[in-house]
Amino acid sequence: MRKIKAVVIDDSAFMRKSLSIMLESSGEIEVIGTARDGLEGYNLVKSSMPDIVTLDIEMPKMDGLTALQKIMKDCPVPVIMVSSLTTEGADSTLKAMELGAVDFIPKELSFVNVNIIKIKKDLVRKVKEIVKQRSLTERLKRLRSISSKSSTKTSYTEHDNKPLSKIYYKAIALGISTGGPMSLQKVIPLLKKEMTVPMFIVQHMPPKFTKSLADRLNGMSNVEVHEAENNEVVKNGSVYIAPGGYHMTIKKTSMSQVLINISEEPSTTLHRPCVDVMMSSVVEIFGKSTLGIIMTGMGKDGFEAVKEIKNLGGHAIAQDEESCVVYGMPKAIVDGGFADLVLPLEKIADQINKLV
Repeated sequence: MRKIKAVVIDDSAFMRKSLSIMLESSGEIEVIGTARDGLEGYNLVKSSMPDIVTLDIEMPKMDGLTALQKIMKDCPVPVIMVSSLTTEGADSTLKAMELGAVDFIPKELSFVNVNIIKIKKDLVRKVKEIVKQRSLTERLKRLRSISSKSSTKTSYTEHDNKPLSKIYYKAIALGISTGGPMSLQKVIPLLKKEMTVPMFIVQHMPPKFTKSLADRLNGMSNVEVHEAENNEVVKNGSVYIAPGGYHMTIKKTSMSQVLINISEEPSTTLHRPCVDVMMSSVVEIFGKSTLGIIMTGMGKDGFEAVKEIKNLGGHAIAQDEESCVVYGMPKAIVDGGFADLVLPLEKIADQINKLV
């Protein structure tokens, strides 16, 4: 099997060497070149056309965001950003995802000895999953072109969807991972302000990133979007994003209020926040009146909770393969036979508006 060809762009020689060692440690990835700044990196990507690129943000001559724009315009390939775990780093990373980057790795964590094995494993897994996606370059072009004005003109594969039976929905629980920030910006801002139920979202991200994402979505949307806080009262029509590094669950009080609970427990989950933990908690309160939605991402987080919804007689929506950055989490739902509707990204907001 042909090795995955990667390019590393970073102004730090230590970072270039470390990332190259991590990538090549799997035996399935070959770093075919490195660059010290954005301009050199852009020229290298244009001349070598690798399968994937890791790209730093702060660099001399040409910064990462400018280089990313030029790469996406002239020689689009999947790009993973190397991001600092600061508010500024989070804002820049989200901007990079708007410009077409598919994912990121945290810079600080990459080279702390206690985390090096986990980070290396995550990086290699991300690269392999992203590169193997069918027609990813074309899909990225299409995702960037989707807007509310052009959604009806976007081509996609029709699925054998049947109308959902009538259920009075009381809550929406949405799980998403790789490719999520860009995809959520094509859904949440299109929700109508008349939405009558709360929406709970788990996006796999570290702290600070989820706050920046929530603030960004809130500024674009008709509905209120914010990072969830411990013990806040759940309101209909609001969108709650689980904070990075913590689980988000809900509980009902003796006064019949629904409160949000933010906790580090359980500590044994692969992800924190975790879709299964959040969604199962919502199902515990709202039962089959929970609408489950699983969008782009690696793995199968959310599978068990969606199965709970289906066992209770509820409904679930999965994003289709053609519009996913990584068709992993939705694929698990579809392959398990738990997706009532399989929808392209540009149709998900329309469906939510019709149902709630």
